[in-house]
Amino acid sequence: MKKLQILILSLIITSTILKANAQKAAYYPQVPFDSLQAKSMLALGTSSIEGVAFTKPKSSFGYKAPLAPKILATNVTVTLFPVTTYFEEWYRLRKKEENKKTSVYMSQEAFRWRITVQTDEYGRFKFNKMKPGKYFIQSFASYSRSGTTPVYRGTGYNNYGGQTDYYEYQSYTNNYTDRIEEFVEITRDGQALEIKLR
Repeated sequence: MKKLQILILSLIITSTILKANAQKAAYYPQVPFDSLQAKSMLALGTSSIEGVAFTKPKSSFGYKAPLAPKILATNVTVTLFPVTTYFEEWYRLRKKEENKKTSVYMSQEAFRWRITVQTDEYGRFKFNKMKPGKYFIQSFASYSRSGTTPVYRGTGYNNYGGQTDYYEYQSYTNNYTDRIEEFVEITRDGQALEIKLR
């Protein structure tokens, strides 16, 4: 009985360690967040930023195919962040550290200072009453790709020693989500920027 208890305890400890190792490492900017700077940058102004959000399907090499048709990001949230000192550090850290094993996050306080709008059925969005300044705009575009692919089903042999491989076409659907984002800068009061968020 005692051996069984030790075995169960060992399995629980091993499982806990494996789960901990499987979790992604989290990074946060180490510079202090200045809420007054963010508040000032998001104060009301007389400019606007509008545009269309879209992506393009990836090629077999993993790159967006430049000549492929646009996939509009319809009815999704578009988020605007002021490019503060804290944000610049977050973005630098994300470019340097983010991968399959690590994630880079903002603090909850920094994440609060953002503006969100919704795209319409044509992928269009608009931020009104903006001040001059530098901003980062981000959204996510999801899409599916379907097709058929041959699947090997076995090999047959004839009376003359020859062989034939048999295949069956099978349907598939792959789902993708692309992170689409752009830096934009309003340089003067009353400016109306038109951008492509891709």
